[in-house]
Amino acid sequence: MNRETLNARRLLCPLPVIRTQDKVKQLKAGDQLEVVCTDPGVMQDIPAWCRINGHKVLETISGDNEYIIILEVGGNG
Repeated sequence: MNRETLNARRLLCPLPVIRTQDKVKQLKAGDQLEVVCTDPGVMQDIPAWCRINGHKVLETISGDNEYIIILEVGGNG
């Protein structure tokens, strides 16, 4: 298992989701990705994208004007 971090700070929708999608394509099933954003919309957008694409949201954290989503890459990664 590999764990990567994606800095999507200061990006507005839909760019955090697009960057997440691009990064996930480089990872293997079971890898984890921590996405750090400043756009609060990601708290709905990225989990919805994960459900559609077979990935699992492990944790969501919000505070200090940052939003962090930790996901596990599914078999479609």
